[in-house]
Amino acid sequence: MGIETASIIEWVIKAAAILVFCTAGFAYVTLYERKVLARMQVRWGPNRAGPRGLLQPVADGIKLIFKEELIPVKADKVIFILAPVMTVIPALIITGVVPWGPVIHLFGRDIPLQLADINLAVLYIMSISSISVYGITLGGWSSNNKYAMLGGLRSTAQMISYELALALALVGPIMIAGSMSLNKIVEAQANSVPFILLQPLAAVIYMIAVIAEVNRSPFDMPEAEQELTAGYHTEYSGMKFALFFMAEYIKMIAVSTIGATVFLGGYLGPFVFDLPWLGPIYLIGKVAILLYGFIWIRATLPRIRYDRLMALGWKVLFPLALLNVILTGFGIVLFGGK
Repeated sequence: MGIETASIIEWVIKAAAILVFCTAGFAYVTLYERKVLARMQVRWGPNRAGPRGLLQPVADGIKLIFKEELIPVKADKVIFILAPVMTVIPALIITGVVPWGPVIHLFGRDIPLQLADINLAVLYIMSISSISVYGITLGGWSSNNKYAMLGGLRSTAQMISYELALALALVGPIMIAGSMSLNKIVEAQANSVPFILLQPLAAVIYMIAVIAEVNRSPFDMPEAEQELTAGYHTEYSGMKFALFFMAEYIKMIAVSTIGATVFLGGYLGPFVFDLPWLGPIYLIGKVAILLYGFIWIRATLPRIRYDRLMALGWKVLFPLALLNVILTGFGIVLFGGK
């Protein structure tokens, strides 16, 4: 087998593994959320489908597949069908630049546990994640429903507003590491401490911003039925609705993976360089902790009003993120570093 053929097979296997992790992860994050919420609310949660309810995501998937698909008569049918796809695909592909572990030696080859290591990984992530805005806007517009259109515009304004604070929150770790490569950012934490200790303000801003970015409670404006009858996906049903639902949960996994990589050291942990297979386990454990934070916040905080949501993004998070960049610059100049 030639080197090029082996490399292609390696990329295909790694890409398939990431897709399986994200799609299966989406199904079982919904179960994880329902179980955690049930414990917090002192009830059982899903416990009928399979042992301890482990087959509940399978039952939900089968139900959605067989639900009736409806398309409004006056909808733009092509865009109406494509909008959910445009929302879910960016959520899947941004994890391609995340390092899942150190290099392993297998079959006489050094194989990095990463699909692609690019120098501008953070810029790639921000660029690709912005594309999902088009799916939300077009989903509302193509429905030919004024409430769905208003919901799409509100969700789009929310995502754009919080992306600025989100991008600035990542600038501090980039300045310390001296690179936009996620591999370099992880290596910089291996030589010092996790960046959450050096950048606590940036970590808090990042977590708040990604909650708004994925339309989660308390920023879940699309779910404000009393205002917009469910927002941009009002007219969607069956698997088309499931794709919007999937995009939210896969993006939760993706932003938790990126947050764990940038602020919690990614795959780093005890004996990881002696036993490289521990890398993905450590990273998945850190992702599970961050996902627990998403769920805890949903169970605790009420939905805030839309004007306060926008004011928080523009008047609080954005100035604080700028301040963090300035303080990080001063810190690097005064105390040295990359």
